Amino acid sequence: MYQTDTEVAIPSYALAPDVNTGSRIFTVNKANCIVNYRLEDFLIPHRKGYYFCAFVKDGSTRHWIDMTPYKLKPNTFYFTVPHQVHLKEEAKPLTGMTLCFTDDFLALEENSLLRQLPIIQNPDNGHELILNDADVLFIEDMLEKIYAENKAHGNWQQSMLMGYMRILFIYLSRLYTEQFSQKDTAQDRVVLKRYLSKIEEHYTDYHEVSAYADMLNISAGYLSELVKEQSGKPAIAHIHDRLMLETKRLLFHTDQSIKEIAFSLGFEDASYFNRFFKRLSDQTPAGYRKQIREMYH
Repeated sequence: MYQTDTEVAIPSYALAPDVNTGSRIFTVNKANCIVNYRLEDFLIPHRKGYYFCAFVKDGSTRHWIDMTPYKLKPNTFYFTVPHQVHLKEEAKPLTGMTLCFTDDFLALEENSLLRQLPIIQNPDNGHELILNDADVLFIEDMLEKIYAENKAHGNWQQSMLMGYMRILFIYLSRLYTEQFSQKDTAQDRVVLKRYLSKIEEHYTDYHEVSAYADMLNISAGYLSELVKEQSGKPAIAHIHDRLMLETKRLLFHTDQSIKEIAFSLGFEDASYFNRFFKRLSDQTPAGYRKQIREMYH
């Protein structure tokens, strides 16, 4: 997985090999109530270069995703996507299961469905699913099946794992849609999905809608019309939102100068970057950094 300039200041960790199979693209593990973090692991911002999912059966660890603190709750499902910034504030014993996989895992032909699901695309930037008793039973059972199959090395293991994964993540995506957006995920949103995917790949290089229209082989006007219709927001707003999110991550989690942040995000003029940020947030970058750090430190 490539690392962008903006990720150099915040280290990105690759997925550790699965303890049962040695796989570096898919792992499933049980949390065992043991806290084994080193002291130096705490309060250090980092990114996971993979999709991370955790079913918390019991526990109350406190951590951050981007600029939002979370106190883990029992019988809750947590999830993040690559490149988001994580920070451990405290760790207490917990039980549950974790499931992790990379973009390479999703790129496998048999996993093409997973990549299209809302919980994987995460358009509403969610991280937490509240579960009722029936949800807990279903999700815990599916994770146990995935764990057992991954450990067993039986015939047709990959097909069994993929079947369980599809069932689990379709179920989770239904919960995601209910709890976050209730947005239509039908075929008529395919242009929006492709547009957002291109922004995620190239937001540090291209800041204009026309550049993404060229990548998608359609006119800028037509792209703008479709994106506004499918998302309710102007096409340029999605580019600006992604730039603002990354700017806030770097202002909060690093000590890079404003000029360094501006250049890493593709702004050639730091003064223009300051005006851009202030226009969208009513604060200068320096003002935002001071305020957010005073609020949470």
